[in-house]
This record gives sequence, C-alpha cells and structure tokens, in this order.
Amino acid sequence: MKWTDITAIAEALYDKHPDIDPATIRFTDLHNWIVDLAEFDDDHTRGGEKVLEAIQQAWIDEAK
Repeated sequence: MKWTDITAIAEALYDKHPDIDPATIRFTDLHNWIVDLAEFDDDHTRGGEKVLEAIQQAWIDEAK
C-alpha cells in the first residue's frame, strides 16, 4: 500500500480501529497508524498534511 492508496488506507484503518472517531485523530497519530499498517510499504516521510487530510476524510466517509 502506498500513500496514493487513500481509500485502501482508510478502509484498513477503519478495520483496525473500528471504535475510533477519525474526526478526532491528530495527524501525528494518523501518520503513525498508517506507517504501522502491515500492508503499508511506502516512504514514511512522504505523508504530508494534504495526504493525511485526504486519508482522514476517506476514513470519516468509511465510518458513516
């Protein structure tokens, strides 16, 4: 999984953390959770704010 796989990352986060409200996540925590996903194999330093915002929004949409 790469940073560009926004929907797949959001789905994996939803599956791994079903009781978390994604709207309340700090970006530092979100970044750490993403790079800790077993399927994630991209450069850890490339997850900028815009990518994290997109992933967070996709996670919020997935949780609805």
